[in-house]
Amino acid sequence: MNAPERHPPKIHAITDDPRYIGASVARAGARRLVEGRGTYVDDIKLPRMAHVVYWRSPVAHCRIVSIVREDARAMPGVIAVVDGAEVATLCKPWVATLGHLTGMKSAPQYALAVERACWQGEPVVAIVAETRAQAEDALQHLQVEWEDLPAVTEMETALDAATPLIHPELGDNLCFTRSLDTGGVDAAFAAADVVAEATFHFGRHTGVTLEPRCQIADWNPGDQRLTVYHSQQAPHMMQDLYARQFGLAESAVRVICKDVGGSFGIKVHAYPDDFATVALSMLLRRPVKFVADRLESFTSDIHAREHRIKGRIAASKEGDILAFEIDDLTGIGPYSMFPRTSAIEGNQVVNLTGGPYRHQQYRAKLDVVFLNKTPTCQYRGVGHPIACAVTEGLVDLAANKLGLDPLAFRKRNVIRDDAYPAVGASGIKLEVLSHEECLRKIEVLMDYPALRAEQAALRARGIHRGIGFATLIELTNPGAAFYGVGGARIAAQDGATIRLEPTGAVTVLVSVGEQGQGAEGIFAQIAADAVGVDIAKVRIVTGDTDVTPYGGGTWASRGAGVGGEAVLQAGLALRQNILKVAAVILSRAAEGLSVRRDEVIDVASGAALLPLGELGRVAYFRPDTLPPGFTPELMLTRHYAQRDYPFIFTNGVQASYVEVDLDTGFVKLLKHWAVEDCGRVINPMLVDEQIRGAIVQGIGGALYEECLYDGSGQLLNGSMADYLVPMSGEMPDIVVAHVQTPTASSRLGAKGAGEAGTAGAPGAVMNAINDALLPQGVAVFSQPFTPEKILRALGRVA
Repeated sequence: MNAPERHPPKIHAITDDPRYIGASVARAGARRLVEGRGTYVDDIKLPRMAHVVYWRSPVAHCRIVSIVREDARAMPGVIAVVDGAEVATLCKPWVATLGHLTGMKSAPQYALAVERACWQGEPVVAIVAETRAQAEDALQHLQVEWEDLPAVTEMETALDAATPLIHPELGDNLCFTRSLDTGGVDAAFAAADVVAEATFHFGRHTGVTLEPRCQIADWNPGDQRLTVYHSQQAPHMMQDLYARQFGLAESAVRVICKDVGGSFGIKVHAYPDDFATVALSMLLRRPVKFVADRLESFTSDIHAREHRIKGRIAASKEGDILAFEIDDLTGIGPYSMFPRTSAIEGNQVVNLTGGPYRHQQYRAKLDVVFLNKTPTCQYRGVGHPIACAVTEGLVDLAANKLGLDPLAFRKRNVIRDDAYPAVGASGIKLEVLSHEECLRKIEVLMDYPALRAEQAALRARGIHRGIGFATLIELTNPGAAFYGVGGARIAAQDGATIRLEPTGAVTVLVSVGEQGQGAEGIFAQIAADAVGVDIAKVRIVTGDTDVTPYGGGTWASRGAGVGGEAVLQAGLALRQNILKVAAVILSRAAEGLSVRRDEVIDVASGAALLPLGELGRVAYFRPDTLPPGFTPELMLTRHYAQRDYPFIFTNGVQASYVEVDLDTGFVKLLKHWAVEDCGRVINPMLVDEQIRGAIVQGIGGALYEECLYDGSGQLLNGSMADYLVPMSGEMPDIVVAHVQTPTASSRLGAKGAGEAGTAGAPGAVMNAINDALLPQGVAVFSQPFTPEKILRALGRVA
């Protein structure tokens, strides 16, 4: 269900006839996809296309002694068996670091492992055959001899002197370290009336996209051009990387991303097998398709979230938060992931912890260590769920020690709505947020007093229910501060090219793509309002580096705020050009004209004067009727980069209501509420879908999902039979409401919305569980919160 807006926010209309921006419009392409008419990479079949499978290291760390390929090469349909040394003759190795993360280091990485494999799942040998089945059969006949090497699998001991070095040339197993100290932390804790502390553990997990990673690399030796069909979030980034790693001109590389079946950040990175597949196409001079199967996805797709954080909070007896302190240890893989790097998540935890609150003192220490496990990198939320859970868990501990209601404690300590712009204790710059309004709204939305009364009555009957809150901030609409300042060639801007067709229809080419979140739908809404046409006449084109403007793509909740602003600016500029053409045709002043519902109208009377189809006919087919020297400009491009702040923050609050069975340790989710402020809401229905989906994903990390490894670095649950994802039957009713505080950094005023649900849900669920356990005098801080962990906390299992 959706909660009604009790006080509709005052959002100024962008045009004189707003029909679509702010309306719940069904996305036009949904029927095509649910009817199975989408075009995903695996649906594409090219002439002479071959198929590749990869032999991946079955152990966490080994030296490759020998590769005997004759039996595999002799199998039916096999075209080639290729190792890392051969691929390295075409594809240069890479080192994934960022200049602004001072001191960060990583070792050179190859498309296929050369001499050593450093995690279970690292690609070592490629087998190319006429069909996927033939390649899989040949894989069984490949003989690889390896020598086991010591594996580093525990982040707590990764920096010990006795621990083997994964890359001896680096000197240690430390990828990156950072310290932050405002200078008054010790004094704040010394003066505090209450100090609360806890150690938080976050289980490593992964994205499990509906469509696995896949690509077709098609090297055309005739025109010396590479075309890659990709399930990817950032086509222009991949175009640049392929050009640089293979020594090609950027114009010689085309990346096409048509339908993408989910991404969640999993598909915004460059994987070794991406480059290997391209190299194979160049070696064999024919198209090569790679589609990851579900089993190899678990050990080759990036993982995320493996953190151990020791945190503490200081507060006064009056109920004021004085300081936060955290010590974050996070384990990545044996390499930093290319090109976004594996240190960003931990860096975000440092930046975001304590973010919603008014305290001035903060100390943080971060160590990012190499492990012989699957590499980690940016996955939906990127540090937000971790920072939020630590912050909110400590806030609840402090409130309990002070004997204060957790909601009232938050109301007292959040940054006031009238205090912006503000700078957080970590140094983050906050433009405008609405914590107070969101907290007020969720209190009413969930009928908090009645819920507390119900909880107390049930507790007296032996039913243990808990209420948990999580106040959050979310980083969206990033500028160049995210990657550009560190030297990564990842665009901070996006572009939109828009044209009026002769029929009066509008075509928009946008550099931000679609992965199921509804981006193309909101672009159509923005364009329709900006130009003044019916949305049915708007066609959106994305995901092709040959035709769309250059841009960063989809990541960090920037689709609406950055891509949407580019569409808006292009649409408004086209509207003005249409009016200039209409003024010439009608012999009227452009200032007295407007575009409304597919027609040029007289502003004073509202009378329709000229259909856009007729204007297009004259402009394109009868320019001879126009004055000499006048040329209609009905196609133009606009780019937008957010430059006012390093990031534009959104905010919100979530609440969870759960029941904990003390005999079994099972947690039943009863209801979940979310109040979100993502600036101007372009399509409430799509935003609510995003928030609900993200909450479910956050609940997955809180209760179910974890990549479990043994001491030798073997993944123990790398299949859908063993890796638990949230199912619909286990999910609660999720109630969503909105506050709209638009950003002034753009005319559209939109902020991101795609990750806030994931950011807040784990913390809210954790606090609800601990609220249910409060009378027992125990608490859990290790995600996922499995029945075993809850029973162990209760002393019911060893």
